[in-house]
Amino acid sequence: MNGDIPTLTTERLRLRAPVIGDFEAYAALMGSPRSRGMGGPFDRRATWGIFCHDVALWPLFGHGALMVDLKATDTCIGQVGINAGPLFPEKELGWLLYDGHEGHGYMTEAARALKDWAFGTLGLATLVSYVDPANARSCAVAERLGAVLDPDAPRQDPGDLVFRHVR
Repeated sequence: MNGDIPTLTTERLRLRAPVIGDFEAYAALMGSPRSRGMGGPFDRRATWGIFCHDVALWPLFGHGALMVDLKATDTCIGQVGINAGPLFPEKELGWLLYDGHEGHGYMTEAARALKDWAFGTLGLATLVSYVDPANARSCAVAERLGAVLDPDAPRQDPGDLVFRHVR
């Protein structure tokens, strides 16, 4: 499965292809109140569909989701991805972090690495991040990445804020 899926590394993180062993922790997050900003909580069937979507993006579009591991412990702490397809008006840089790993800058570090890869390897000129306005931490990640609010951008959910990342 790893054929064309990159492994990216940062000082503290390894971003790698999803494997079936990642599903249980992913399902726990997606079934919890933490997933409200993404339209959740989701039942197991819907979560499986979302997980498979994240993986299927790679052969369909040449980008998709990467799981985020702490290099020091090999612990998976979340996911970062570039979403596309009929559910997304534009290519989206998105992230999710498992409970207990907040406040360390992990998602900023992971999202920056994937954004740089997308701009460099894929040659993309822009990405957006769709963020629930109530999710102050995700808004802060987008801002730390240098994204700016784009009130005129199309959105998948009318209530979302759209942060634009430009190369």
